[in-house]
Amino acid sequence: MLLLMVTFWILWIFNALISLVPIYFFFVGLGDGTVSSKNMGLWLIILLVVGIVLAGPFMLKAANQMSLAKILMIAAAVPGVLVVLYFIIVLTMKPNWH
Repeated sequence: MLLLMVTFWILWIFNALISLVPIYFFFVGLGDGTVSSKNMGLWLIILLVVGIVLAGPFMLKAANQMSLAKILMIAAAVPGVLVVLYFIIVLTMKPNWH
C-alpha cells in the first residue's frame, strides 16, 4: 500500500511540474497581449485539461479508483517524459547544429 501511495505522489508531482509550463505561458501571454479574446477559448480548454490532470487523480483516489488515477497520470506524464528525455539528450550529446 505504501508503494502505491509513493507512486501516486511521484506521478502527481511530476504532472504538477509539467503543468506549470502551460500555466506560465498563459500568464505571460496575458501580460504581452498574445492571449486575447480571439484565442481565449483555446486557452480555457488547455487550462481545463491541466485542471483535470491535476484534480482528477484526487477525485479518483477518493472514489477508490487508484488504478484509473494512475492511468490518467501516466497518460498525462508521457509527453512530459519525452520532452525531458529530448532535452537531456540534446544537452549531453552537444550536437552540431550547422
